[in-house]
Amino acid sequence: MKIGVFNALFAGMEFEETLNYIQKVGCETIEVGTGSYPGAVHCDVNAFAKNEKKAKDWKKKIEDHGLTISALSCHGNNLHPNKAMAKEFHDTFVKTVEVASMLGIKNVITFSGCPGGAKGDSTPNWVTCPWPTDFSDVLKYQWEEVAIPYWSEQNNFLKKNKVRVAFEMHPGFIVYNTETMLKIRKACGTQIGSNFDPSHLFWQGMDPVVSLRALGSAVFHFHAKDCRIYTENSLVNGVLDTKSYADEINRSWIFRTVGYGHDADVWRNIISTLRMIGYDGTLSIEHEDSLMSSNEGFEKAVAFLKDIVIVEKAGEAYWA
Repeated sequence: MKIGVFNALFAGMEFEETLNYIQKVGCETIEVGTGSYPGAVHCDVNAFAKNEKKAKDWKKKIEDHGLTISALSCHGNNLHPNKAMAKEFHDTFVKTVEVASMLGIKNVITFSGCPGGAKGDSTPNWVTCPWPTDFSDVLKYQWEEVAIPYWSEQNNFLKKNKVRVAFEMHPGFIVYNTETMLKIRKACGTQIGSNFDPSHLFWQGMDPVVSLRALGSAVFHFHAKDCRIYTENSLVNGVLDTKSYADEINRSWIFRTVGYGHDADVWRNIISTLRMIGYDGTLSIEHEDSLMSSNEGFEKAVAFLKDIVIVEKAGEAYWA
């Protein structure tokens, strides 16, 4: 396994400066934002889609710094009920897949999306319970009339381009846990898998190790991000918390740098399980810890993962 970083963290830095810094801290891979929610960071897929030489020169600059690209990321809502917004997300996704195909990058990361509750809606509707039965009707509409037809078509598009899409299992979208991940993969095709981010599972009460075992080869990419649950708040209000992420002291949970939500034993077990299910890709650090600066959180995460990650040496796995 390799340690990498999602470059959305360095949106305020120049491309060359970012590559030098990532290499200096000790990463081996980079995940690159191409648009939608993370924004396009050091990557212009619109230009790259039209100019293969420009795209390959960009990739070579990354490789010249001893780095490889683990994924192109365009986290968005391709199923948005606002058709103009859905088209914008979809177009970014399509161009990202085309550029990934052109450059031999196998993973594109996004969200599964969330439609409205019925035709004519203008905002997404995320359902968290089956009753009153209106909510069950919403789920039936979202899956059968929107999500499955759309992602079945995209699965064929991905297969044609020899690229995989990795959904981040994220609350607010139709794929948010192990069951919904396996459901969409079964319904739409095996070009669809998971960008496994334990932080979103922790606060939902899931065990990432059990989820990894259930997903197996459906894990395409991995985000190294942690989550701290504050029981003094969650025992009063539960974990469905809509307060601002900046209101740390009152929230039931917040995102943390790896090791600041769960200890090294938990992360050793996660990484060992990744190895057992055959995952040998990147541990891509996604920094969203509001209690640390970007550089501090990133560097602490690299040091933490380097201390526990299983690597390959002379054909044998060992603890680094």
